[in-house]
Amino acid sequence: MFVIYRTLYLVIVGISSSLFFSFSYCCSDFAEIVRMASFRAFLNSPVGPKTTHFWGPVANWGFVAAGLADMNKPPEMISGNMTAAMCVYSALFMRFAWMVQPRNYLLLACHVSNETVQLYQLSRWARGQGYLAPKKDEAASE
Repeated sequence: MFVIYRTLYLVIVGISSSLFFSFSYCCSDFAEIVRMASFRAFLNSPVGPKTTHFWGPVANWGFVAAGLADMNKPPEMISGNMTAAMCVYSALFMRFAWMVQPRNYLLLACHVSNETVQLYQLSRWARGQGYLAPKKDEAASE
């Protein structure tokens, strides 16, 4: 079956068979089959790109990107309510990603990153509002 795929590839690309066979002796056919099998296993896995377990986290990386882009904006533009809601949302979905079977490590990584970014944004907002002002003892000693 692998030979059939190789032959079709040669016809489509237009490479002469003599060049291809000289190249195939340099590379291990078994390694190519293993790579293809592992890629096929990824495609058909329970958290592969054919499921929402893959595309949900991919879409959620937008939250992380937006949070990173907002780091350059002044703290007055940060919504404390929305940032706190995003922190709660990411904390809940971190637990979901850990508890769902099979474990969704991509979703977990996405929400850990989002939680980190949103907590930083929340601290910037709190400092801007005066909630995280330095203590008087520290200010006097400086």
